[in-house]
Amino acid sequence: MHVHILGICGSFMGGIAAIAKSLGHKVTGADANVYPPMSTQLEALGIELTEGWDETQFEPAPDMVIVGNAMSRGNPAVEFVLNRNLPYTSGPQWLLDNLLKDRWVIGASGTHGKTTTSSMIAWILEYAGLNPGYLIGGVPENFGVSARVGEGPFFVIEADEYDSAFFDKRSKFVHYRPKTLVINNLEFDHADIFADLAAIQTQFHHLVRMVPQRGLILTPDNQTAIETTLEKGCWSQRQSLGKEWDAALINGDGSEFHVIHNSHNAGTVRWTLMGQHNVDNALMAIAAAHHAGVTLTDAIAALSSFKNVKRRMEIRGVVNGITVYDDFAHHPTAIATTLDGLRKKVGRKRIIAVLEPRSNTMKMGVHKDTLVASWQQADEVLVYEPEGLEWSLASRAKESETPTQCFNNVDAIVQQLSHVAASGDHILIMSNGGFDGIHQRVLNMLNEVAP
Repeated sequence: MHVHILGICGSFMGGIAAIAKSLGHKVTGADANVYPPMSTQLEALGIELTEGWDETQFEPAPDMVIVGNAMSRGNPAVEFVLNRNLPYTSGPQWLLDNLLKDRWVIGASGTHGKTTTSSMIAWILEYAGLNPGYLIGGVPENFGVSARVGEGPFFVIEADEYDSAFFDKRSKFVHYRPKTLVINNLEFDHADIFADLAAIQTQFHHLVRMVPQRGLILTPDNQTAIETTLEKGCWSQRQSLGKEWDAALINGDGSEFHVIHNSHNAGTVRWTLMGQHNVDNALMAIAAAHHAGVTLTDAIAALSSFKNVKRRMEIRGVVNGITVYDDFAHHPTAIATTLDGLRKKVGRKRIIAVLEPRSNTMKMGVHKDTLVASWQQADEVLVYEPEGLEWSLASRAKESETPTQCFNNVDAIVQQLSHVAASGDHILIMSNGGFDGIHQRVLNMLNEVAP
C-alpha cells in the first residue's frame, strides 16, 4: 500500500512514517519545512519527501493519505484530498487500525512527563528482553529513534491529549485503547483547543472508558483533577503513587532512591536523572512494566542504565566550567519542577534560567499569573518576549523577586550571557521549540570569551 503523510516532519507523524515503512508500505510525505534531523531520518528510511503543498505530490495517487493534526482546511493539499475524494485518515486512527488493535498497549498520559515516562517503560521492557514496539514524541537516548514496531505483544505509546486531526477533534489517545494506562497528572493546557480543564477531563474520561476491567490505571494519590475524572466512572484496577508505590530518597536531588512497593523496599535506583518529578515518572514506569510481567528487580536495574530523552535536562556542553542545559519545559509546573531538581543537584551554585514562552497556551496568557512564581529558584532569569504575545511579559516580570530581564531578540540574550556567566554557573534554557538555535550560539559565545 502507498501511504502519503501530510505533516510528516512532526515527531509523532515522523514516527508513524517509520512504523508504516517497517510494516512494508511504500511511504511518501510532505511538510511545510523539510529539514534535519527528521528529514535526514526519514530519507535514511527511503521515504521520499516533498516540501510544500503542491498538488503534484499526489502523482501517482496514494492508496491512503494520513493527515497530521497541524493540517487545516484551506491548505492546498488538504483541499486536493477532499476534492478528489482520496481516502484519508488521522495518524492515531491509522495506528489503531494497522498496529495497536493487536497489541497490549501501555499508554503514558498527563500534562507533564509523558515522553520521559513512556521512554522509561520502553527501556524497562527492552532490558527485560521483551522487544517492545513504541512511539514516543521525542528521541529516547537508549534507542536513538522515536518509533519502532517491535516483535513482542507490548507497544508503549506517549498518550497525548492533543486533537487527532482537523476532521477528528477527539484527543489522540482515545484511539490507543490501552490495557495499562499511566495518568501522571492533569492540569489545564492547550488553551488553543480546550476551553477549560473540564474539557480536558472529558477526553480523559473517554480514555478511561476504554481500559479493560483486567487493565490497570496508575495515578498519583489524591490529585483532585484526576479523582474527579475517575469519579465519572472507572471499571479497571487502580494503583497509586503514595499507596501501592512510593520512593524513599537517598539523595535529595532524586539521583538515588529506594523503590517502595506495598510498604516493602524492592530495591534502589541509582541514575543520572534528577528531580522529584523524575522519581515519580520512574515509579509510574516501574509499576506499568510490572503490570506487563517485568520483575521489580529487572525494572529497577533497567532504570539504573536509563538515558534521558533528548531535550529533557540535556547537557549541551560545558565550557570554562559553565554548564548549558536544554530542557523542554514550557508550562509553569514543569519550569518549577525542573528548577527544583537542578537546585537540589547544584546546591548554592548559580542558576541562570533562560525561557521562551512559546506554546499557544503561554502566548494566550493562560499562565501569566503563575509564570513568574515558577522561576523563583533561579538566581537570574532572562526571558524572551516573542512577537504575538497577547499580554505584557515585561510587566509581569517586574513582579519577580529573582532578578529578571526581558528581551525581544535572541542575540541580546546571548550578549547578556557573555557578560554575566562565570565558571561554576548553570545556564538552563527552557523552550518547546528550537529557540533560534540559542543553545549552540551560547556555547559558541562561551568558547570565544573563554580565557
